[in-house]
Amino acid sequence: MDNSTRYTGLMGLALALMFSLPSAHATVDGITGPVFNLTAKVDSISTADGGSLLIWGYSDDDNKAGFGTRAQYPGPTLIVNQGDTVTINLKNSLSVSAGTVPPVSMIFPGQQVTAACTTSGTDGCPDGLLTMEAENDGDVVSYTFVASQPGTYAYYSGTDQALQVEMGLTGALIVRPSVSGQAYSHADSAYDYEYLFFVTEMDPRIHYAVAASGPAATELDAFFDNYRPNYWFFNGRTAPDNFNESYISWLPTQPYNLVPRMHPGDRLLMRVVNGGRDTHPFHHHGNHSRIIARDGRMLSSVPGVSGADISTKVYTIPMVPGETVDAIFEWTGKGLNWDIYGGTDVNLPHTCNGKPVGVDQDPGAPEFDPVTREYCADHGKPFPVVLPEQLDLGFGGWWGGSPYLGLPGSLPPGEGGLNPNGAFIYMWHSHTERELTNYDIFPGGMLTMLVIEAPGVPID
Repeated sequence: MDNSTRYTGLMGLALALMFSLPSAHATVDGITGPVFNLTAKVDSISTADGGSLLIWGYSDDDNKAGFGTRAQYPGPTLIVNQGDTVTINLKNSLSVSAGTVPPVSMIFPGQQVTAACTTSGTDGCPDGLLTMEAENDGDVVSYTFVASQPGTYAYYSGTDQALQVEMGLTGALIVRPSVSGQAYSHADSAYDYEYLFFVTEMDPRIHYAVAASGPAATELDAFFDNYRPNYWFFNGRTAPDNFNESYISWLPTQPYNLVPRMHPGDRLLMRVVNGGRDTHPFHHHGNHSRIIARDGRMLSSVPGVSGADISTKVYTIPMVPGETVDAIFEWTGKGLNWDIYGGTDVNLPHTCNGKPVGVDQDPGAPEFDPVTREYCADHGKPFPVVLPEQLDLGFGGWWGGSPYLGLPGSLPPGEGGLNPNGAFIYMWHSHTERELTNYDIFPGGMLTMLVIEAPGVPID
């Protein structure tokens, strides 16, 4: 089977299975501490066009998430609580096709880290340029810090970063505050659902060279000087693979998926991390988001007191290398100027002042219905156009057959199928068009879909 045939088949399979399998969890997938045992290992990842790339990744030696103990791309998401004394014990099991096995390490921007060595020999653990390093000789480096500030952080290898981060030695760290349902210790960071958007890219030439000749391959300098990635990832997967469930047997080293889901009026926390070396403009259709924090610190004029009072609203998050961003996304349908429920409210009780369909609401009525989250001023307003007959339409897989939320309509045989709940679907993606491909095959790359479900539709 050639790559184009495999890609076509995988695209159809992934899209067909999207809603018959569990979608992204409403809380971030990861492993909890405060103690983590990780090993740097050699493995491979798959891309949705049929490609396979050698990686170096961190493994979860304790198999806390049940994903196994193979290397992961990105590394396991480490989740701890504010105030925890966190310890990460790192071993090095890398092997290379030629040359000397390189040492590896970990750095944790935003944390005050101490490092210690447990050695099985006499040479100890070398001090690298940035931190203590683990060699492939059985030694263990223990990195310890107190998670004093809640927020979203990244971690990386601190050794030969240009190569080792490209090869996959990077991941996310989440520090949770004492108050559940908040990203930080302030109500401005409250959320209903949270999702991790870990963005990276890869230049396959580098991975092929390391696979063939090891980390001393003579062509690597030229590749880094003329860096040309052909793969772009959300949470370690190229689209449409990220539409599938979290852990699937045919992506054993890429366990994290990404299909954000919410209801009207919910607050969706976007934990966005750029673990690569390029800037990626992350564009989210449907509404702006409010950036409440960067690099693990709320955008506050008075830290710890004023909340996110210097936050900003954007339609595109310009993710620079190494940066983390926390943003709150909300969607209500306000401004559409038509009743998103078609006047039926999905059989839920409506309390927009208790008036029947088509009757103006009284002054002082609530702006949003507390049950359906409908914008009350639009209650009863008709859909503004008459849709053509089905014989005059083309159907995308996401069209549910009706313009109303929660009311899927009839479709011709074989059409649609990806939207059984009658959700509203918005494409979220990199705004650099080339990054929506897998080795120049569209669609793919850094792409997912936001799914806005009707009230009452369960979100796991």
